[in-house]
Formats: sequence, C-alpha cells, structure tokens
Amino acid sequence: MKKKKIRYLASRVYTSMKIHLLIVVLSLMNFGFVPQKKTLKYVAIGDSYTIGEGAGPGESWPELLTKHLNEKGIPMELSANPSRTGWTSQMAIEQELEIVEKIKPDFATLLIGVNDWVQGVDPVRFRSNLVFLIDQIQLNLSNKKNLLLVTIPDFSASPQGGQYGGGRDISEGIAEFNTIIKEEAKKRSLPVADIFDISKGMKNDHSLVASDGLHPSAKEYAIWEKIILPVAEGMVK
Repeated sequence: MKKKKIRYLASRVYTSMKIHLLIVVLSLMNFGFVPQKKTLKYVAIGDSYTIGEGAGPGESWPELLTKHLNEKGIPMELSANPSRTGWTSQMAIEQELEIVEKIKPDFATLLIGVNDWVQGVDPVRFRSNLVFLIDQIQLNLSNKKNLLLVTIPDFSASPQGGQYGGGRDISEGIAEFNTIIKEEAKKRSLPVADIFDISKGMKNDHSLVASDGLHPSAKEYAIWEKIILPVAEGMVK
C-alpha cells in the first residue's frame, strides 16, 4: 500500500508541475513576454540591378524582399546593400566583400556579371571571380547555405540595351554567364532565383523600363522580387 501511495503522490506532483509550467507560459504570452525570433542580418551584393538603378527609394528588389519577408513573420533587416551601378565581379570583390566580412550576415544575395559581359570579361575569368565571391560570402555567413544567387537579366530587351552588345548576341552571352552561375550554385547546393526569361518582358512593355531606356523600372523590379521571394522564404523560414 505504501508503494502505491508513493506512486500516487509522485504522479500528483508531476501533474501539478506540468500545470504550473503551463500557467507560467500562458502568463508570459498574456504579458507579451513570448521569446521573439532573431532578426536576420541581410547583405545584398551586386551591381545596378541590386541597388535598384532606375527606381526610387524603397523600390529595389532587396528592399521589397526584406519588407515581404517581415510581413511573412521572418524578421529580417537589410543591413547593407553596397552594390553600385557599373560594377563588375572584380569590383564586387574589391569593394563589397569587406562589408560582408564586417557584418557577418545571416543571409545574402548575389546578382553580378552583366558588366563583366559588357566589358568583355571572358567566361573563364568570370567563373573564377564568381567562385571567389561565393566562397568568401559563404565563409562570412552564419549559415553558409543562406546564400541566394540570382541570374543576370536579359538587358537586350530594353530599348537602349542593344547598343551595349558590341555587335555580339546579348541574350546568348548573358545566357552563357547564367549557365556558369547555375553550375557553381549546383556544386554547392545553393538555390538560384532565375529572372532571365521574365526580364524579356521589357521588350514589349516599356512600363517595365526606367526613363533611361536601359534599366528596369520599379514595376519590373517588383516582378523580379516575386520570383526571388519564395526562394528566399524557403531558405530562412
């Protein structure tokens, strides 16, 4: 009988502890003391397409991405967007990597290469620079898998794009660089957001093109972000 009584008392104590713990948790919830998710630091690396050339404040796709991830309950801050119009992969190495090294972000995006192609950088050199960028960004990420690569858009679809081809087939050249991006991403099991095909829409809809006739408009950046968002969300949710 004594053993049964001890087991009964132990069971009552255990049940009482569970109830007490539940009360504490509910009380914390009522007073707003529920532990908050960590705010993720995001750094966007790239060129004019990442800084949002042709659009206004708050209209670049990295800013839209940050806003929409927060709306989906994923705390995110755009800690830095050191991208600059005209920058090549070599310039990103020289000027942007130091920002990544300083911030040590939780999430990063990389969209680079259009200016390499325009300036005649050969595919071998572009691949070498891309590999270096990827490796260094991953080295400084809190989770090396949280690097999202974005393909280069087809700027030949814009009214002024043709004059930057130097007599070469722009779509074919950009597609070759995008193949390199996809191959290097696949080697590391990194996701890719592919905006190449959808960027061709600028050819028939000039509302998707900025006033300079070359860069995307805010409307086009928003279209890109709709492709990038679900990929990013799947990575950090």
